Amino acid sequence: MTLGMIEVFKGAGLLIYPLGICSAIAVFIIFERIYALRTAAVLPPDLVDAVMNGRPLVGGKHTVLSRIVEFAEVHRNDPDSLKAFARLEVNRMERGVPYLDVIYAAAPLIGLSGTVTGLLQVFSEISPDTGLPDPVVFTKGVALALSATVIGLAIAIPSLVGSGYLQRRIDNYAAQLDVLLERIINRGRG
Repeated sequence: MTLGMIEVFKGAGLLIYPLGICSAIAVFIIFERIYALRTAAVLPPDLVDAVMNGRPLVGGKHTVLSRIVEFAEVHRNDPDSLKAFARLEVNRMERGVPYLDVIYAAAPLIGLSGTVTGLLQVFSEISPDTGLPDPVVFTKGVALALSATVIGLAIAIPSLVGSGYLQRRIDNYAAQLDVLLERIINRGRG
């Protein structure tokens, strides 16, 4: 890490800690959800193929679709409970994603708070005798005060992108599950 980056982090003051926590949580959620939402863990191709083609439902154990298939076998004559169970599975896929929404809203506000407090400190050091600040100290202080906002935005932007990507992926899976659910329900009636 360069000396300039260290100064930027110091410029954020005590607010670097909540910003760091926001950053760590966002990184964890994004990577955990990307891993949990891989195709093999949600809609394994072998099980999807079996559902679509009316073949025996085997394969893809411990996946979202396999849990729905197992529930359907136990509750053959209750399509409403099967649909409710599928909605719960979609809800499980969304786990953690709403926290990204909170982070991308909160991180810039935390950063802005750091900027405001930093600017208050800079303006409080104006000489009472002349009414003017020392230009070097003033510009350096303003630059450091703005560092909290930069850090907040650097956390918010990836959180926003990650949230959008993950939500779109979940929506795509939910649409595919709707089609598969109709096949499973029709299979139970036949």
